[in-house]
Amino acid sequence: MFNRPFQNLFMESMIVGATLLASTSAYAQERNLATETQTNILSLAQPAAGIATVPQPNSMSQVTSVSQFSDVQPTDWAFLALQSLVERYGCIAGYPNSTYRGNRAITRYEFAAGLNACLSRINELIATATSDLVTKQDLTTVQRLQEEFTVELATLRGRVDSLESRTAELEANQFSTTTKLSAEAIFVITNAFQGSVNGDNTVFQDRVRLVFKTSFTGKDTLNTRLSTGNTTTLQLPGGSAEGLQTFNLAPSNNNLSVDWLSYYFPVGSKIDAYIGAINGVYFDFVPTLSPYLDSATGGDRALTEFASSSPIYRIGGGAGGGFNYRLSDQLVLSLAYLAGDHASPQPDSGFFNGQYSAFGQIAWNPNNNSGIGLTYVNAYQNRGAIFDLGSGFTLVGTQQANTPFERTITNSYGVEAFYKFSSRFAVNGFFGYTNVKNLAGSGSADIWYYALGLAFPDLGKQGNLGGVLVGAEPYRGGNPAPANDLSLHIEGFYKYQLTDNIAITPGVIWITAPAQNNDNQDAVIGTVRTTFTF
Repeated sequence: MFNRPFQNLFMESMIVGATLLASTSAYAQERNLATETQTNILSLAQPAAGIATVPQPNSMSQVTSVSQFSDVQPTDWAFLALQSLVERYGCIAGYPNSTYRGNRAITRYEFAAGLNACLSRINELIATATSDLVTKQDLTTVQRLQEEFTVELATLRGRVDSLESRTAELEANQFSTTTKLSAEAIFVITNAFQGSVNGDNTVFQDRVRLVFKTSFTGKDTLNTRLSTGNTTTLQLPGGSAEGLQTFNLAPSNNNLSVDWLSYYFPVGSKIDAYIGAINGVYFDFVPTLSPYLDSATGGDRALTEFASSSPIYRIGGGAGGGFNYRLSDQLVLSLAYLAGDHASPQPDSGFFNGQYSAFGQIAWNPNNNSGIGLTYVNAYQNRGAIFDLGSGFTLVGTQQANTPFERTITNSYGVEAFYKFSSRFAVNGFFGYTNVKNLAGSGSADIWYYALGLAFPDLGKQGNLGGVLVGAEPYRGGNPAPANDLSLHIEGFYKYQLTDNIAITPGVIWITAPAQNNDNQDAVIGTVRTTFTF
């Protein structure tokens, strides 16, 4: 064992060395590099066994020896000394990401940081009673290197002290060490110029959401959302839910409530799990294969719930959970269960005995530009509508499709797909069928829904988005009363990204034959939506 002065020497090095690497980069950036030789600074970590490294332009390759430091000359005694230490103890690891940053020659400060890494390694060996691996000759060499780089170490120590002081001030005044706050405020001017039961009446509405995102491990997220708003739906004939917009789902009269509570967490390396405690929905975590139009969880894309993604993702909601299992890099299996009556102890209610939906999907993305999904949902409704998130609020479809019977069992089948022709043009579409069985009597019903959407990202400038969608919201086939005419949903919008935090989206929604009845006047809804995010 070595005497205490040597141990004190290395303990002092540890105090300085813990933060040397982070501060080195900041100091080096202040130096005038105009006259320095520009070279790739390479990673100092050994590559994993069996993995070949291929140099890339402006990238980091692997370094296995000090001799690869371009401005540390082989004739320097420091070069030979550090080379010996690195080879004996394998102690240089570079910055926290195992690379030296930038394309430039190594500086004396970076060399000092590498030296400190070796000091730390040697001190670790001493602390773990393996100091017999450290020779007195090495200790003498390290002492001499420390003396050579005294100025650099002192300069870095001062900068570290300043950074620690600033960090302490930030930590003392931050909102939380584990929670981040994000917010969205939507201001909307909308009007059904024709076809609405309310008549031609322009309204100004709002919806505000505050989301607290908390992480306990760095990989999980607990979402707690507070919402308020005064949005009121524009009523169409026959109680139809066609044309409802994404901001319509909000507390009324500007009342504040916790309207979403969910927890995301990984299970191993292939499973992403989800628990929804308040207003859990499938499109919270399941791939909807509508990468540009899906605006169901925010106000930054399509105007309506129907244009956002297939109605099959809106069959059921409430409390429950699910997971996405990555079978491969291209294949994802999603399974979930949500109960609408989860909190009620009354008969024909509860988590398993009341209204529920069970979800399954397999999604295949052969590359980043395309994807296809096959979806199945089994659901039981004893109150409310088929396309209901468990809160009693119907989001899409005609009245005939949503409530064909009082108590039902449904089996729904859907296919969804998208294809990106380029970074500025994408197509997505979906087709769905729901078979409804009457539990309060005899009979059944067939529900159909489909759409084709076009998206134009960065139209006009980066961050903008244009979109067009044509389709049929959920409607009942066969011969239901009073009519069985086909109702079409036609939507066009253009999101203009005014700033990083403000977007303005004007658009038009045209519903033909509302409530599946040609006798009803077509509904034409105009909207100007302004979304603030921070």
